[in-house]
Amino acid sequence: MQDSKPHYLAPMLAPRSIALIGVSAKVGTIGNAMLHVLRRGGYDGALYPVNPNYKQVEGLDCLASLAELPAPVDLAVLGVGAQRIEAVFDEAVRADAKTVVIFDNLYLAGDEDPKLLQRLKDKAAEAQIPVLGGNGMGYYNFDAKTWISFESPPDKNPGGIALICHSGSVFVMLTNHDPRLRFNISISSGQEISCSLADYMDYALQQQTTRVLAVFAETVRDPEGFLAALEKARALKIPVVLLKAGRTERSARAAATHSGAIAGSTAAFEAICDHYGVLSVSSLDELMSTAQLLAACPVIPEGGLAALTDSGGLKGLLMDTAHDIGVPFADLSKDTRVSLAACLPPGLEPDNPLDAAGPINGRFAEPFETALPLLMDDPDTGIGLFEFDARDDFIYSPAFVDLAEKISSEHAKPLFVLNSFSGGNNRDLAQRFADKGIALINGAESALRAVTHAMGYRDFLGRSQPNQNLNPLPCLDLWRDKLASVGSLDEAEALALLRDAGLPVVDHRLAENQTDLCRAAKDLGYPLVLKTAAAGIHHKSDVNGVVVGIRAERALVDAYQDLAHRLGPRVLIAPLVSSRLEFAFGLVRDPQFGSLVMVATGGALIEHNPDRVFALPPFDLVTAVRIIGRLRSRSLMDGVRGGPALDIASLAQALSAFSHLAVAIAELDFEMDVNPILLSEKGCLAVDALAVRSSAVE
Repeated sequence: MQDSKPHYLAPMLAPRSIALIGVSAKVGTIGNAMLHVLRRGGYDGALYPVNPNYKQVEGLDCLASLAELPAPVDLAVLGVGAQRIEAVFDEAVRADAKTVVIFDNLYLAGDEDPKLLQRLKDKAAEAQIPVLGGNGMGYYNFDAKTWISFESPPDKNPGGIALICHSGSVFVMLTNHDPRLRFNISISSGQEISCSLADYMDYALQQQTTRVLAVFAETVRDPEGFLAALEKARALKIPVVLLKAGRTERSARAAATHSGAIAGSTAAFEAICDHYGVLSVSSLDELMSTAQLLAACPVIPEGGLAALTDSGGLKGLLMDTAHDIGVPFADLSKDTRVSLAACLPPGLEPDNPLDAAGPINGRFAEPFETALPLLMDDPDTGIGLFEFDARDDFIYSPAFVDLAEKISSEHAKPLFVLNSFSGGNNRDLAQRFADKGIALINGAESALRAVTHAMGYRDFLGRSQPNQNLNPLPCLDLWRDKLASVGSLDEAEALALLRDAGLPVVDHRLAENQTDLCRAAKDLGYPLVLKTAAAGIHHKSDVNGVVVGIRAERALVDAYQDLAHRLGPRVLIAPLVSSRLEFAFGLVRDPQFGSLVMVATGGALIEHNPDRVFALPPFDLVTAVRIIGRLRSRSLMDGVRGGPALDIASLAQALSAFSHLAVAIAELDFEMDVNPILLSEKGCLAVDALAVRSSAVE
């Protein structure tokens, strides 16, 4: 249940008194626009225009300065340019304004360090005053009838979408265009002088009307607060739809571990989205289609998509698009198919998706009126889709509109309407449907991606939350002391650390001369693998430092002499272990969010293989199995071409143990590669490992 206590940002986002500084009677100025926008939104609190150049503006008495206020205001809106902003901000602080909104981009020609933006951040921190902006477009709180901006949204009813955008342009584009998108609040956070994305998310999650949180993020300046907001959303079962800009940016540092090199800038967000059930999208259309669907259909029962269409061609397109995206269609029961067959025009099959379009006559709508409730009632249907040419200027079968409204009101399962063309002219019809709680989405791809996300969130809520209790690993106390004093571990040390953390590791020996090497070979038995163990060589294959498949002492001695001559006398020897698949574990230190664990298809070319998944540690065995299930290579573990199924449970157990190790050494700032991990039907075995302090990676 959402908290009913007043939020710390309520004076900013739902103020009962506002001072508009820089208000103007001149049409076309920000000072004039912000007054008109506020009035148009229906604000009914105390309002104080401030400008020394006017006695009155738009019929309101105008104050010369904030010092003339009768009492401190909840919100001071600074509608002035960069040249005046610092002095006006100081005036707002002296007047005890509780919060501030700034629109200006805060760039001054010839400004010296610290720049204006930083000076304002310092002043806000010292005064402990929440500030929205700068370089933002303000906000619209539709619940509170308070619009603080110089752009005005179209007439629309409030709804359940809470939108938070770093970009002012995105804020305007998404809020001020299509009235079918209905918000309770929309915020342009801008440069985040003293309030972050996380603060606004927290406020939106406390609003009783929030049904879905849509976020356009360029960065996360408060990682701890961001994760706390996601945890709050998870607890409240409010879905979060996230569009992260800059997803293709790669990490700028030169990483010494393969895991660090391939993590890039998206690994943390990938892991966070999976952990908290965040729905990650890749376009503005997908962001809003998903938010629109979830606001209208917050609860989707188990089952697939049942689709009714009025076109064979669009049915085929729907099937192709659903296949590409991965949308599961409901598997209709025999009884449903029999009933459908009885109502369909000749020549049409009782399939899903279902084309029910027959002869264009006075009875054209009748098959649809019978078929749609049958589809919705099928036991395997989780959500229904009704596709027709829904537009404002002409609908060849007006009965379709009534049918959609009737079925939506009578059935517990959610139904939405689709116009397959993204440019469909149906704003008025969409608003009519929205009044009835029905989403009308334009564009088959956007709609089906929204369905995928809605089903994904349903599945997230249905899965058990990971057991994150740390297993006691008292032996790691000695390792923590060692790691605190070194910059890296060699392979033997890294394997020993893994063994003490509960991972299965290959038997091995170190040798620094030929005599000890041959003695170790007799203990281990042939065939063998010989590797250089010279200090400072992190990736042995890069320097031809690995010899595989040694089957006799003469070959062993020859290989050793070559390695000793080129790379030094210290080597590691281990049995050659057969496997069917190779995997890799990685521990990465994200600069914002801390430890991340990676599981990937392993081998020498791991950096060029996209088959990998990142996760937030620690996690239990059940979660480890699910994470491994997201790998593309998962299907190969069940056995191919008559081969035995591989021991997935052993790999999952090792991954879970590795995740607990990641947390146990988190404060020591180490990264790790475990590659390869050999998997067979008999279990898994780590045969190589590397541990390097992150600060040594630069």
